[in-house]
Amino acid sequence: MLLMKLFFIPVLFFTYVVSAQKLKKADRELLNNLKAHVGFLADDKLEVIETPGHSPGSICFYCREQGFVISGDVLFESSIGRTDLPGGDYQTLLNSIKQKLFVLPDEVIVYNGHGEQTTIGREKKYNPFVGEMFV
Repeated sequence: MLLMKLFFIPVLFFTYVVSAQKLKKADRELLNNLKAHVGFLADDKLEVIETPGHSPGSICFYCREQGFVISGDVLFESSIGRTDLPGGDYQTLLNSIKQKLFVLPDEVIVYNGHGEQTTIGREKKYNPFVGEMFV
């Protein structure tokens, strides 16, 4: 029990100190609809899609040519990102998913930050937070 307390107190302190620090301004902003060549994609491009909600600056990367989106912590298989962290907002996240990601073709593969890949079409239909079967 003592070992647990000794570990838990520094973790709480670290969490408080880190969350209390002011965030630094980005060196370079990735603007919505920016298209950039990335080495591993050959001639294909990644498009930046602004998807706030999980955090104010959340973005996803869409590769139209290869039919995938990297959603990070915005959209998961049968789930969505957390919104309880500083700057997170549940309704903003839902709007981002519905207005920015669900307009992509159904066959687009979603690679997220945690868990299994899915598709836009599957999440549009079955996701309990934003899917048409549940809304």
